[in-house]
Amino acid sequence: MLVLVLVAGGLTWFFGTRDDDRTTAAVARAGAPLATGSVPTPTDPKPRRDASGRRLFTVLGAGDILIHPELTSQARRDAERGGHPGDLDYNPLFQQVRPTVSEADLAICHLETPLAPPNGPFIGFPKFSVPPQIVDAIRGTGFDACSTSSNHTIDQGEQGVRRTLDALDAAKIRHTGSARTQREALTPAIYVKNGVKVGHLAYALHFNGLKRPAGKEWMANLIEPRKILAAAARLRAAGAEIVVLSLHWGTEYVNQPDADQEKWVRPLITSPDIDLILGHHAHVVQPVQKFGADWVAFGMGNQVARHAEPIFANREGALTRFTFTEVAPKKWRITLAEAIPVWMDLNPDARLVDLPVALADRATPPGRRVIYQAALDRIRGHLLAKGGGEAGLKVLGPPPAADDLPGAETESVPSTRDG
Repeated sequence: MLVLVLVAGGLTWFFGTRDDDRTTAAVARAGAPLATGSVPTPTDPKPRRDASGRRLFTVLGAGDILIHPELTSQARRDAERGGHPGDLDYNPLFQQVRPTVSEADLAICHLETPLAPPNGPFIGFPKFSVPPQIVDAIRGTGFDACSTSSNHTIDQGEQGVRRTLDALDAAKIRHTGSARTQREALTPAIYVKNGVKVGHLAYALHFNGLKRPAGKEWMANLIEPRKILAAAARLRAAGAEIVVLSLHWGTEYVNQPDADQEKWVRPLITSPDIDLILGHHAHVVQPVQKFGADWVAFGMGNQVARHAEPIFANREGALTRFTFTEVAPKKWRITLAEAIPVWMDLNPDARLVDLPVALADRATPPGRRVIYQAALDRIRGHLLAKGGGEAGLKVLGPPPAADDLPGAETESVPSTRDG
C-alpha cells in the first residue's frame, strides 16, 4: 500500500493488499486517528524473492489523471454500450494498462482534479469539478493510492477537497497531498504491503493563483523543500522502510526539467530519507534520472487526458516501475528501473494504450502500428534524455523504428474546449 503523510503527528499503520476485502488496519499509537480508507483483512500475500532469497517490492507510478469533458462523454457512451444508459463508465479507458498496474505491489496514481457530486455539475478547465465515477475506474485498474496535491486541488474549495477524499475513502484508495482536517494533515501513516512499510509524501508547485483558506493552509501541500525534508525524516523515524515523494512540478508542455526542478531535485533525492521521486504536471514526458542509488521520474506525462489541442506530446505518457530489493534487514535499494510508454488513442474511442503490448499484438493494424511506434520512439527519447539508459533504465517496447517506415503518423482528431 502507501503512506499518507503531510507533516508530523500520530502514526497509523495499514496492513493489507489492494483488494477491497483484503486490507487490515492496525493503529500503531493509541488514540491516533485511522488514516483514510481502512478495511479489515486477515492475511497478506508472501513477498516475492530474488534468486538469492532477498525480498523484492515493486512501486509503480503514473502520470496525470485529468478528466476533460470529452472523456466524460466517452464514459457515457461506454456505459450505454455496457447496458447502463445514463451512467458513466471510465473502466474501458484504462483497460489495456490494468494488467501492468494491478501486478505492482504498490501502484500510485495522480488524481489531479477535485471531484463533483455524483450528478454534477461537471466542470472542466480552468476550475475542474469532475465525475466521482472516475474513482471506480482508478480502483478497478489496480491503483492502491493517489497523490492529490496539484495546481487544481483547491479549484472547488474546501468542499471539493472533502468530496474527493471521501470518494477515495469509499473506494478504499489511499491518498496523500490534501486533507479535510488539521488532524488528518498532521497524521503520518505508513502502509504495509507484503510486510514492507512504505511511506508517501505529495506536494504541488502552486494552486493556479488560488489561496488556501486562512488558517487552513494544511488543506493542500505546497512544495517547500525544507518542510519536505523534515517530513521525510519524521516518516523514516516512524518506521518507513521505503519513502516515495510525489511532486507536481515543472513547466507545462516542456519535456525538459525547468530551473525549479533542477534546483530542488538534488537536495531532495540525495536525502537519506527519500528513495524515489515521482513527478507530474507538465502533461508531457520528462526524463528519468538516477542520483546515486535513487531515481527521479521528473514527469510521467499524462495518464489520461483530452486537451483542447490533442497534439502528440500531450497524448504521451509513461508508467514507471521500480523494483526494490532488500539488501539488509528493512533496508531497500532500487535494483531495476523500468518505463512502459503509453499513448492516448482518441479515435474511434478514447483509450489508454500500453504501447509495448499494442506493438507486440499482431492484430494491430499497420497504420496504427506506425503511429504507436513513432510515439514510443519519442517517449523513449524523452525518458533517456538525462542519461537514464546508461544508468540502467529499461524502456519497454521494440527498438526504434527504421527511418524508412511506411505511413505517416497522422490522425484526425476533432478539437473541443479544454473544459
